[in-house]
Amino acid sequence: MRLSTVILPVRRWHEGGRDEWSRAEELGFHAAYTYDHLSWRTFRDGPWFGAIPTLTAAAGATTRLRLGTLVTSPNFRHPVTLAKELISLDDISGGRVTLGIGAGGTGFDAVVLGQEPWSPRERADRFAEFVTLLDRLLTQDAVTAEGTYYSAVEARDIPGCVQRPRLPFAVAATGPRGLRLAAALGQAWVTTGDPKLFESGTAEESLEAVRGQIGRLGQACAEIGRDAAGLEKILLSGFTPGRPLDSFDAFVDFAGRHFELGITEIVVHAPIPDSDFAMDPALFERIATEGLAQLSR
Repeated sequence: MRLSTVILPVRRWHEGGRDEWSRAEELGFHAAYTYDHLSWRTFRDGPWFGAIPTLTAAAGATTRLRLGTLVTSPNFRHPVTLAKELISLDDISGGRVTLGIGAGGTGFDAVVLGQEPWSPRERADRFAEFVTLLDRLLTQDAVTAEGTYYSAVEARDIPGCVQRPRLPFAVAATGPRGLRLAAALGQAWVTTGDPKLFESGTAEESLEAVRGQIGRLGQACAEIGRDAAGLEKILLSGFTPGRPLDSFDAFVDFAGRHFELGITEIVVHAPIPDSDFAMDPALFERIATEGLAQLSR
């Protein structure tokens, strides 16, 4: 069982940003992630900093904490340039990086470069091609590939990742194609639950939805002869019915029930006042320092 946090990049580095990352390490979190967007929802009209530079700075502010994106998508990235940035970040951090990666959504990031919104089929096609090429770029010194959407011509990525054969992928997916991609190339799988249940579903319905997702992931692994037990299963909290962060006991119950399903890592958002992620800082710190101990009793 692991407990991690996600720190949204909304604070200037020297005005509290650095302190959040170093504090996450002090609190004993397994990992600290950040969103990889150019802006996001209700934060769109306020400060929002880039994921890779933020994680690079966080690598210098910490020594043990794993770092990563939750999640990166093809919306505004290309595998060739992303691979170079990830290899550099993995080197700077001493091999502490996990790449959370997903197909992306239809919001601001999807059209910010002037492109037309992608259809669901094109988005799935792009995601599969993106992850497959990125896997090659991070494991081979030189790559030439011609795809429908993404290509590389003698792309050099020397010396490669500190982590071998490459840094781990945490693939966010719930549909059949995405789950097959997670089974084939992921070292971890990421879910936020079933988004259709967030507004009007119940906690029990959400648990059943996650149970079903884990079952389908297991089937995707079985199809290629992989043991699903070797695939980490990450739940990014905050998008399921109920209010598991209203109290310590509520969190322990929420986490325990998901660990019983097979989730191996739960991620909680670091508090942001006056936002959807507002939370009593004392409760957040208690969850970080006592939550897993309570579950193991």
